[in-house]
Amino acid sequence: MESELKLLNLLRQISRLGILFGIGVGLVHLLTGGLSIQMQVVLALIALAVGIPHGAVDHLVTVPKMASLRMVLFLSGYLAVVGLAIWFILSLNLLGFQLVVLMSAIHFGIGDAAFISEIDSRSSRKRFSKIPYALAAGFTPVLIPLVNPQSSEALAAVNPALIGWSGVFESYLYFAMIGIALVGIVWMLLNSRFDNALDIGLLLIISITAPPLVAFAFYFGFWHALRHTGRLTLELPKSLNAHQANQTAKAFWSSVNAGVPALVLVIAFTIGLALTIGLNLSTEFLWILLVVIWALTVPHMALTARLDARALTQ
Repeated sequence: MESELKLLNLLRQISRLGILFGIGVGLVHLLTGGLSIQMQVVLALIALAVGIPHGAVDHLVTVPKMASLRMVLFLSGYLAVVGLAIWFILSLNLLGFQLVVLMSAIHFGIGDAAFISEIDSRSSRKRFSKIPYALAAGFTPVLIPLVNPQSSEALAAVNPALIGWSGVFESYLYFAMIGIALVGIVWMLLNSRFDNALDIGLLLIISITAPPLVAFAFYFGFWHALRHTGRLTLELPKSLNAHQANQTAKAFWSSVNAGVPALVLVIAFTIGLALTIGLNLSTEFLWILLVVIWALTVPHMALTARLDARALTQ
């Protein structure tokens, strides 16, 4: 459908601009050293907030009929998994974080590869090498910011218990992830997938240049979430109807609006949780917000796997 392809291509361009802006922030930081950790936290919170709604419509995709016993059971199970994940991460900070890092890298890489597959299937392009792309596109924006020389300051702002999370492997992981990214770029170039090579290149540059909090949050909010929202327009009834009427913008905003209420709920829940367990909102809000987002990613990743598998086999 023309409207679907138009939107997916547009979101791909916009996500690249978001990363370019992050690279610009990173270059200013490197050249001037003027981006304080407080400003980094503010930028990260804004980008994370932008990204939260994209995962808030799992129930509408999985169980289209809202008023049903099946929906009640689904939401009960979904929230139970989230609650268990929050408890696990708060109880075992380091192990929980390590598992989240691995889970997120896999989820992000597969999701981005599926996004491109959706574009290819609508433009009659030949299939691309998905595994090299998924590895590079997933692990680059997640691992490199967490093991680069600036990571200690960023992790201290999130939770000091996470400093040194990768142990003696930190420097090895840093160069290994850069290597995976470069291999991915070369592989895409050899297969004449210059657009894919550009994507990986942008993710590599922001991961190296931008402060870790900015690099990851910008990727999450302005890349992963934006592209996933585009894919949601291929599933949600309101968005599909808008696509059929060639109303591309309406299709996109229908998906966005479906997830916006969750942003308010997540922020309110995060504040309530922080106050309940005695955290200081002025210094620990970013940590507890990330914990909630990571916990939400657990069932979200499982439910998205079905859509990813379908897209990747096209």
